[in-house]
Amino acid sequence: MDFLQLDLPLIWAVLIAVAIMLYVLLDGMDLGIGMLTAFAGSEDERNMMTATIEPVWDGNETWLVLGGGGLFAAFPLAYSILMPAFYLPVILMLAALIFRGVAFEFRHKAVRRPTRLFWNGAFYGGSFAAALAQGIILGAFIQGVTVEGRAFAGGSFDWLTPFSLMVGFAVAAGYVLLGACWLVLKTEGQLQVRARRWAILALVAVAIGFAAISLATLSIDPRVTERWGFSMTHFEFGKLLPLGLIPLAGLILTLALARDLVSGAGKAPDWRPYLLAAGIFLSGYLGLAVSLFPWLVPFAFTVHETAARDNALGFMLVGAVVMLPVILGYTAYVYSVFWGKVKPGDGYHSA
Repeated sequence: MDFLQLDLPLIWAVLIAVAIMLYVLLDGMDLGIGMLTAFAGSEDERNMMTATIEPVWDGNETWLVLGGGGLFAAFPLAYSILMPAFYLPVILMLAALIFRGVAFEFRHKAVRRPTRLFWNGAFYGGSFAAALAQGIILGAFIQGVTVEGRAFAGGSFDWLTPFSLMVGFAVAAGYVLLGACWLVLKTEGQLQVRARRWAILALVAVAIGFAAISLATLSIDPRVTERWGFSMTHFEFGKLLPLGLIPLAGLILTLALARDLVSGAGKAPDWRPYLLAAGIFLSGYLGLAVSLFPWLVPFAFTVHETAARDNALGFMLVGAVVMLPVILGYTAYVYSVFWGKVKPGDGYHSA
């Protein structure tokens, strides 16, 4: 195969986008469960909640490494501009993920009640901090960064704005929705009933947050509204109607999820809420891609302007073609092995 005949920057942009989406759906789910453990009715219930993710939570973070590493290797200019712009929230996110991972293991080993309370707090606190930081990074990315020449030229706190905070809390609510829907799939009885209630509350927050973010995003740059086919003075229905199917799909999925959650156990398959929640995230992700493509450093550099040389991209693509099926296969295998409902006492060591 002649790699030079392929649009390698676009291929790598798609690969990184897919890796980030998989991270959001998988690790977002277990971050959501981490936050929900703060509302567990008892230590046994909290242990059952963590048992639903214990076999898979660390593997889910593989996709974050792939997304960040892929950006560094395939789009070095974008990496060199975006990382200085987001140093502080990225450090916060990584510290929270590390602290959360330590707490995940230590909370089962704690004997004294104060120690157990500390590690439980570290677990759901670290989960919330990581989710909030990821949303803030996304919001700051959507806003764009200050660039002069080929370098970041803004301040250390440019990422901290009302818009980025709004996106941060919306992403955290979305992760809670994913986590609650995962608990609907993996648990039964009273815990599942509580998970449905949590999911309903999170769905309301997500619907409000996603709608507000969508409207705010349209005001960030005229090129975004132009992409959707309208401005303050005109509409282009030829552009708006086909792209409008994306938010319409998100609305339909939201209504379907609300119906399943409200109807209760036995009225719909337990697996469907999580898939519907994932579909809502996917619709939002596609809407964001439509709004920002081809900008990789909004609104300064495109995918092709920030890409590495084609020979380097082609060489790395060979490795990606080999490794991605392995990672996907391993992930699918782990989830299949630990499929089914979690019972009291499964997957954890009682303190």
